[in-house]
Amino acid sequence: MDEVTDAPRPDGSGPGAGAGHRARGAVPEVAPASWWSRLWKPFWAVPAACVLVFLVLGIVLPQVEDSWGTTDLQYVFQGGPDGARGLLGTIATAMISVTGLVFSITMVVLQLASSQFTPRVLGGFLQNRVVQSTLGIFISTFVFALTVTRSVRGDNSTEQFVPQVSVTLAFVLVLVSMGLFLAFIHHITTSIQVSHVISRIGDQTAALADRMFPEPADAEASAFGPTWSPEPGTPHLRLEAPRHGVITHVDYAGLVRWARERDVVVTLDRPVGQFLTEGQHVLRIWGAAVGLEGTSGPGDPYGHIGLGPQREMRQDVAFGIRQLVDIGNRALSPGVNDPTTAVQCLDELHRILRVLVRRASPSPYITDDAGRVRVVHHPQAIPELVELALLEIAHSGDDLQVPHRLRTLLEDLVEVTAERYRPAVQRLLEGLPALGRADGEGDGEGDGEDDDGNDGQDVIANEHLVRAEQAGEGTGRVV
Repeated sequence: MDEVTDAPRPDGSGPGAGAGHRARGAVPEVAPASWWSRLWKPFWAVPAACVLVFLVLGIVLPQVEDSWGTTDLQYVFQGGPDGARGLLGTIATAMISVTGLVFSITMVVLQLASSQFTPRVLGGFLQNRVVQSTLGIFISTFVFALTVTRSVRGDNSTEQFVPQVSVTLAFVLVLVSMGLFLAFIHHITTSIQVSHVISRIGDQTAALADRMFPEPADAEASAFGPTWSPEPGTPHLRLEAPRHGVITHVDYAGLVRWARERDVVVTLDRPVGQFLTEGQHVLRIWGAAVGLEGTSGPGDPYGHIGLGPQREMRQDVAFGIRQLVDIGNRALSPGVNDPTTAVQCLDELHRILRVLVRRASPSPYITDDAGRVRVVHHPQAIPELVELALLEIAHSGDDLQVPHRLRTLLEDLVEVTAERYRPAVQRLLEGLPALGRADGEGDGEGDGEDDDGNDGQDVIANEHLVRAEQAGEGTGRVV
């Protein structure tokens, strides 16, 4: 059915079988999102849940009080029906006004973040629990006050009833709302600071890089495992994407189980983070069982590939790097002209790349418990992540700060990088000949150009584009 090649060990023995055994480093499994986490992911989930809870509470609590009778507790509301209606009406009016203010502030912040940083950082703002909780409590207080007002009785034809505990709770919710409003203002004023945005993205990306590339580079030399290539004439089936979207994550463990149960090999044609159009080929299934029932329908492999409207930070290290690069590029644009922000992005990229260049590259071959290759994929390559992080900013950075920071960054990476990545990093460093003159170290006229008139940044950027064109479709190139 297929050709499996076992890389020899130093002692001459074949590779041992075992779950998760990979050539050239391990691919960590990322647990698929549970229905509970998917439920709370949308921006409206927390506010909607708060409104539902306090709507029910506003109906049930007055009924409980009516059955218990009035209370003489000192700290509960002791006024009459008119006073209760007046207080609840004031609370409802004030809270809906403040809620509109909070919505307006949120929209302004989102617009500012999109225009000043990059639209790709909006997900972090929208998923923040402080913003969601503030809106939820504000709207819930408004709904609760209106609902309790319905239970207040007090005219000549009916017996008077004032839900004292409910009115008191509405007042307490106002106090809680004011505390959340202060927390919201503090959060907003902090979150729109460019240093905070860059640091948050850097923390998330560095943590993801540490999780996705767990093995040190020195473990790569001793990691052996099977490789795989299809024999000529092997039956295979190409599956198309059922809908358009970005590949947000891949459940590798589930895909291995699916392939093992059917005794096939699955090859992924697209890496995590790439956009798919409906009908575009996404994977191939190799083996004699490709025509059997189970390659489509409820048991199809699509359930192990996540598609979404935008990239996510679950398995996509390149997405975190892309956000920092976009912020840096926008800071270097003529309309903004803020090289200090670009240098801050390079500082965070330096931290991330220091983690990556000392780790082993993931293997494209993933085996089952018996040591047989079941999944072949396109992992994000560390040299390509380094290029993604530096080439675009190097091409745009003509200010004195940026070339100087790029040179010091690359010089440090050359010292700490693993041996197999050093030529790629060294090539980037050597591709910046103009930076020495920009720093005042050269003997030229200081125009920042090579002898042939080409800028050093253009040289390495053009080399990068040529390699991208040569790579072709279906590779693991990151963007």
